[in-house]
Amino acid sequence: MTEKIPMVSIIGRPNVGKSTLFNRLVGKRRAITDSTPGVTRDLLKETWLLDNHQITLVDSGGVRADQDVIDDLVSRKSLSLLKDSDVILFLLDCTEVTSEDRILFEKLRPYSDKVILVVNKVDDYTREDLVWNYFAYGYQRVVGISSAHGLGIDELETTVAGMLGLEQSDEIEPEKETLKLAVLGKPNTGKSTFANLLTGTDISLVSDIPGTTRDVVSGAFSYGNTDFTVLDTAGIRRKSKVDEDVEYYSVNRAIKTIDEADVVLLMVDIKEGLAEQDKKIAQLIVRRGRGIVIVLNKIDLLTGIKNEYEAIVDRVRFQFPVLGFAPIVGISAKNGSNVEKVLKTVLTVYKQLNKRVETSVLNTAITAWSEAYQPPRGATGHYKVLYGTQISVNPVRFLLFVNRIKSFPDVYESYLKNCIRRDLGFKDIPIELVLRERQRSESKNALGPKPGRTETGEKRKAPAKFRTPAESGRAIAKPRQKKPGAKNKALAGTRK
Repeated sequence: MTEKIPMVSIIGRPNVGKSTLFNRLVGKRRAITDSTPGVTRDLLKETWLLDNHQITLVDSGGVRADQDVIDDLVSRKSLSLLKDSDVILFLLDCTEVTSEDRILFEKLRPYSDKVILVVNKVDDYTREDLVWNYFAYGYQRVVGISSAHGLGIDELETTVAGMLGLEQSDEIEPEKETLKLAVLGKPNTGKSTFANLLTGTDISLVSDIPGTTRDVVSGAFSYGNTDFTVLDTAGIRRKSKVDEDVEYYSVNRAIKTIDEADVVLLMVDIKEGLAEQDKKIAQLIVRRGRGIVIVLNKIDLLTGIKNEYEAIVDRVRFQFPVLGFAPIVGISAKNGSNVEKVLKTVLTVYKQLNKRVETSVLNTAITAWSEAYQPPRGATGHYKVLYGTQISVNPVRFLLFVNRIKSFPDVYESYLKNCIRRDLGFKDIPIELVLRERQRSESKNALGPKPGRTETGEKRKAPAKFRTPAESGRAIAKPRQKKPGAKNKALAGTRK
């Protein structure tokens, strides 16, 4: 039986430094930090190695007193952590206690046995005495820190480890291997609804307001015998539409998940179709060699006209032929239809991403492809693909040796990619071809130039005394021309 991983949550009002502390403990800039209140909205989970033990650390949105629709959703989601957390880090500002802090004092009172009162922004020794004032609130554990400068973090980690009963371990617990599935697309295409559907929990806030999701939100689920990690991302708009710093960071984080993911689900609103922004996202995915599945969401909105869905798929193929290899699946995240079909497609793509072809099989295929369609001819003769080998999986790359790399025809590269997909089992994924020119054998070069040739291969000139006038460059007088019949006329004059 797998041992349960402890969960530690960070709770507090907006702008007390929760995300800064979260980044400090996990050792990377995972959460967006900004002076704007309410930047964090969803629950961000990350593995925290505490004394070489894996801990699930959760950063939550700020709990506010004056709430609009989004603030109410954020507050309720943050407070939902209290029951399930093994340790709660209640973060406060050492300079003041606000009405929102007092609301949280009351909310946390039933869980006081697992709460650490963390007093933040103790940035220098002049503020250390302010920490003592917080013991008056009746909590057993009070720790003063500066999440920005790292002061007091060691004491906080020791306190958490003591509450969880952790002892220092010499070996780091291995992280569980999962298939990472990123969900990307424009705002309001149903990414968060679909991520919640996959995990069976509300890992992401869902609303009709564009830009609700800001950070990359992760969740876990299993399908068949495979464990998945789904990464829900912020909606990606055009640069000209991004006018806030927070959204700028959100979009950058979303794009970076392409590097973390094994397979990317490109969510497209079926009524809007594939837009220019979707094409740019897809180009980034293909360039990085990640698997991609185009998910046409909201099929429940189709009118029911015959072949309506097929026509939409054909239009997507026509608009963006560079994704001609990518599988397309229509779903309704709202109704939960075709979810299993998406996951089966993802597993097929993932299997192809990790497939390896033997070099002998590849070279036999290259010979057959070259015979079926000979490479075009260049200025100095035909191009030739001599041999090749597969050099990596996930992303899939092939190294091909050619006789001349300069101006190697792009059309023939495309032909080879299509052949590899068709004949070697990579039909649903992007592949990369790396061309390299075969070098001349060193043993042949060691023999020197051919007789009568220079090192550069030019014809060697003979010594000056043996050169013909043409070889030496001297002028040659042309023989005097004679008119036809002149000799016969001279002879005729001697006759009697």
